[in-house]
Amino acid sequence: MKQKKCRSLLALMSTLLVLSTAACSSPEPSRTDTSPKETSSGTPIQIPGSGGTSQKETDFKSRQGQDFTQVHDAFQTKLTREDNDTDSVYEPPAGLFDLVSYPSKVGDLAAYVSSDPGDGEKHPLIIWVVGGWGNGIDDFPFCYPQWDNDQTGSAFWQSGVLTMYPSFRGGNGNPGYYEALFGEVDDIAAAYEYAASLPYVDPDRIYLGGHSTGATRALLAAEYTDSFRSVFCFGAVDEIKYHNNSQFTFDTSDTEEFVMRSPVYWLDNINTPTFLIEGEEGNSASLRNIQNVSENDNIHCYILDNADHFAPLGPVTWLLAQKILEDTGTEPNITITQEELETAMAQDPIIPLPAMSQLTIEGLDMAFSCPYIWQAEDNSEEGLFRVSLYSAYEDDNIWDMASLYFSVFSIDNDAEYDGGYLQEMARYLEEEQGYDTVRDATIAGQKAITALGSQKNDNGSSFRNLYALLQKDDYFVEFDFYIHEGYGEDADPLFHAIIESVEFLE
Repeated sequence: MKQKKCRSLLALMSTLLVLSTAACSSPEPSRTDTSPKETSSGTPIQIPGSGGTSQKETDFKSRQGQDFTQVHDAFQTKLTREDNDTDSVYEPPAGLFDLVSYPSKVGDLAAYVSSDPGDGEKHPLIIWVVGGWGNGIDDFPFCYPQWDNDQTGSAFWQSGVLTMYPSFRGGNGNPGYYEALFGEVDDIAAAYEYAASLPYVDPDRIYLGGHSTGATRALLAAEYTDSFRSVFCFGAVDEIKYHNNSQFTFDTSDTEEFVMRSPVYWLDNINTPTFLIEGEEGNSASLRNIQNVSENDNIHCYILDNADHFAPLGPVTWLLAQKILEDTGTEPNITITQEELETAMAQDPIIPLPAMSQLTIEGLDMAFSCPYIWQAEDNSEEGLFRVSLYSAYEDDNIWDMASLYFSVFSIDNDAEYDGGYLQEMARYLEEEQGYDTVRDATIAGQKAITALGSQKNDNGSSFRNLYALLQKDDYFVEFDFYIHEGYGEDADPLFHAIIESVEFLE
């Protein structure tokens, strides 16, 4: 729903204002694909020399006791394709994340990292590796976190856990090429080193998590380095051959290339608590195989009934965020039970507020915040300054389906209205529109009214309308917020967050 619905106002006179919308009016983004990226149903390929179960067991046992770090560092992967991309990186919401470069073996790589809280303390941080085969980052951390398929990892920063989203070699114009789970492991280790160097991060409380391909990368990283306090893998595979092999950039005729990218051969190298979580309908066969072959007490496996490859992400990441915040001892003390996971899966969806970006109305020395993913469109006309604000996306959620219309105007003579224009508008909304109003509100220290009602569009659809009007000197500032009535009150906190962010910069 992006239909513009603004009520007819009395005669208005506007002043020339400049809207600073660098964060909210970015070009149409290339959003990270949130459709299924790969599951165990992908077409496996036959690894040379792996003739059957007995051969596989022999290969597995032959790796026991080998140091994965040494073997990995000594191995020279052979790429048969030099894939990369030059996708741009979005500027993150100011004050929430910083866009940084972290050094790696192939050069500097882009990443989003939580901004310094500025409290002089050292905080826990999680490095989150998104699913899919892409090696870049875009605005996915700041998009709506779908409860049944939340690949954003945003539950961590929403809960107060600092978060780092690294890109990898070959992505976002980074040096190097996609190596399909080999060099990316080195990049994760390099991301840890960068995070540990930040003065506001506790180097002893850096965690690692990922989903799908990201989970397999994280599991390999747990085998490669002991640096992470705990590791969380959602839907990793035991062998890379079960991934989408169309993405393989390495020499598939070489058995060792597969072994170096398959976590099952290196499980005894894991020395930190590592939690593997998957839905029964996802890559559970891979998880069961890890359970069957591993004798490592640091590995903890959980399979959730009636869940697919994506469903555990939203509920469980919120649980893990709380576990991380409570993990304050000198040694890792995170434990997870099957019952806790099932309780998390059964909870009602959590609807967080979005990452916000500030807009400045320079001519009025006024600012307020809106969702980072919203864009601005100037709808001004003679006598009225108006901007419509809405999401760049059209997904079925309150961030993407809400619309806000922001207007600034003056009137010829406020005194001609009995009690002033604010009270005249309140009377109009109450008596002619049937709205519930608050006549004695204040916004940013200014006199205001607020109202709640309903409007219908030309198709007969009803929309919940939250409205605010404030007076600043001889100007009036109007916020007109709409969401389809099917969302009920779920979007109300977003509107209130916008209104509460209003400030005058004098």
